[in-house]
Amino acid sequence: MAIKSIQFNQHTLDVSYEILNPKAKIDLIILHGWGSNKGLMKNSFAPYMDGFRHIYIDLPGFGNSTCNLTLRTKDYARVVELLMIHLNASKDIIAGHSFGGKVALLLEPKVLVLLSSAGIYVKKSFKVSAKIALFKVLKIFGLAKLRNLFVADDAKSLSEPMYQTFKNVVNEDFSYEFSKFGGKALLCWGKEDTATPLSSAQKIDKLIPDSHLVVYEGGHFFFMDHAKDISEHIKNTFLKTLGNK
Repeated sequence: MAIKSIQFNQHTLDVSYEILNPKAKIDLIILHGWGSNKGLMKNSFAPYMDGFRHIYIDLPGFGNSTCNLTLRTKDYARVVELLMIHLNASKDIIAGHSFGGKVALLLEPKVLVLLSSAGIYVKKSFKVSAKIALFKVLKIFGLAKLRNLFVADDAKSLSEPMYQTFKNVVNEDFSYEFSKFGGKALLCWGKEDTATPLSSAQKIDKLIPDSHLVVYEGGHFFFMDHAKDISEHIKNTFLKTLGNK
C-alpha cells in the first residue's frame, strides 16, 4: 500500500492505493463503491487478470484516504485522474462498483466496467420522501441534531464534509453522461440488487451505444462471488478493442 498527497482546490488529500503486477503493460483501475474501500475490490479481483497492472484506490474519505472538503462526483474523477498522472497510468480499463461506476464513467476509459453502478435516478418511496420532508421541518426549528434518525445508513457515521458530499452525489442522474460515452462498456449486475436495481442496468445498456450486459445471481455485492467469470468478460471485452485497431 502507498499514499500520494494530491493537491486539489487548495486542499491536500492523501490518497491510498495499491498496485499489483507492476510490470504489466495494460492498466486496470478498480474503484470501490460508497462506504467501501480498495481492500474489498482487491480481495475479489486480485487472483485474476494477471496480464493487467491492477491499481486499487481508496477514494477520498474512504479506507486510508483522507477528505477534508465537500466533493462532487466530477471532483472524485479529477482526483483519481491526478493520481493516474502520478502513476503514469493509462485509461485502458476502469472498473467501478456502485458510486465508483460514476467516477469510472467520467474518466472516459477505453473499456468501462460497471459493477452494479449508480447513476440512474430511482424515485424514492413515499416513506423515504416523508422522512426527508420531516427532517427539513425539524431543521427549521433547530433540531438538526436529530439527523441520525432520518439519514440513510450510508451517511450516519460520516464527517460533515463527507455528509455534504453524500448529499451531492446520492441522487445524481447520469443518463446524459452514459449516452455520451464513446468506448466499450461491460455491465455486470446482480439480479437481486435492491440498491441499484437491474432496471438501472437495462436503462444504461440502452443509453451506451457499445455496451454488453451480463446478469448474475446475487445482490449489490454479487461480484464477490463471480469475480472469476467477470474477469474473463473483462479480458474478452478489452481484446475486442485491440481487434478494432
